[in-house]
Amino acid sequence: MPDGKPAGVRCVQLMADNLCRLFGQPERPAVCASFPALPDACGDSREEALVVLAHMEAQTC
Repeated sequence: MPDGKPAGVRCVQLMADNLCRLFGQPERPAVCASFPALPDACGDSREEALVVLAHMEAQTC
């Protein structure tokens, strides 16, 4: 997304299974590569991570 990803908008690089098309690729944005997948951001499960990340996005929109 050339101008960044607005909060609440699904990343165009996410596939149907929620995996990143660019993971491990040099064109992956630095902000994504530097995001720490820590319990504070990701919780203990995929479901918890989605709730936490949605909350973070709502706070930044």
